Amino acid sequence: QAQLMESGGGSVQAGESLRLSCVVSGFPGSRYCMAWFRQAPGKDREGVAAIDSDGTSRYADSVLGRFTISKDSFEKTLYLQMNNLKPEDSAIYYCGAPGGGLRLLIGGVWFSFGSWGQGTQVTVSS
Repeated sequence: QAQLMESGGGSVQAGESLRLSCVVSGFPGSRYCMAWFRQAPGKDREGVAAIDSDGTSRYADSVLGRFTISKDSFEKTLYLQMNNLKPEDSAIYYCGAPGGGLRLLIGGVWFSFGSWGQGTQVTVSS
């Protein structure tokens, strides 16, 4: 069973950057699509970015041009580089592995998540 652990969140000012990491174990992440999603208080979960096994990436319109998803050469860690952060980016960010249960739209494509971590909090102040 996949185990995922996110880190790298924090409190920043608008316009600053953060880099989130997600360590993956118990799952051959290299063979599947991995993704990030977020949830702000009182709002639904929102797909943020996804990366396929071949490295193709997709982004929500709200983060396109500001966020970059990547994975390391050994494909055990997923990253999300977030630049020019805005207050509306404030949320708990989760990385997800494929499976049933949670479906989110990212860049016009539906992704299904079966596992995700505890999340990491991102707070952006104006």
